[in-house]
Amino acid sequence: MRPEPISAEDAAGGRDLFTPTGPGAWQRIELAPGAVLLRALAVPHAEAMLSDLHHVLERAPPRHLITRGGFRMSVAMSNCGAMGWISDASGYRYDAIDPDSGLAWPAMPGSFAQLAQQAGAEAGYRDFISNACLISRYEPGARLTLHQDRDEQDFDHPIVSLSLGLPATFLLGGLERSDKAMRVPVHHGDVVVW
Repeated sequence: MRPEPISAEDAAGGRDLFTPTGPGAWQRIELAPGAVLLRALAVPHAEAMLSDLHHVLERAPPRHLITRGGFRMSVAMSNCGAMGWISDASGYRYDAIDPDSGLAWPAMPGSFAQLAQQAGAEAGYRDFISNACLISRYEPGARLTLHQDRDEQDFDHPIVSLSLGLPATFLLGGLERSDKAMRVPVHHGDVVVW
């Protein structure tokens, strides 16, 4: 069963779009051209994914990276998969080696890869296969400001963002810095693809 696409205009019009109904129900909400919210898509898989996440973080604990400007990020991060995103005084980049351990990043769990592939397909990226997973742990007061992801080598593949745990607000900016950012409430099990 494929959910009916719902537009951001419908969301602004007051329809109750944020509470899927029925067991295993999820909703596809168009946020902008090329950006989709898959409300509650991961809920049926969340328990397995949290267990897999625990194993990844045992091998590569979250850490507060330093920006190239020398500032400590408030969000603690880790990675799994073939490549990991890192930041330090020399800049932002992907690397196959965890700089803290000197070892390869932990393998991406199958539950992560399967969800990313399913989410990509639901958002229109039929042949998407994820090779890197950045894990961000937000504690109270932590935030990641609006930014552009420009370190990827291939912009034809999507970014898939999964929320597990407490609710948060996802900011989705436009193509220009002057565009007003859309504030998207995300809950446990929600996936944003863009």
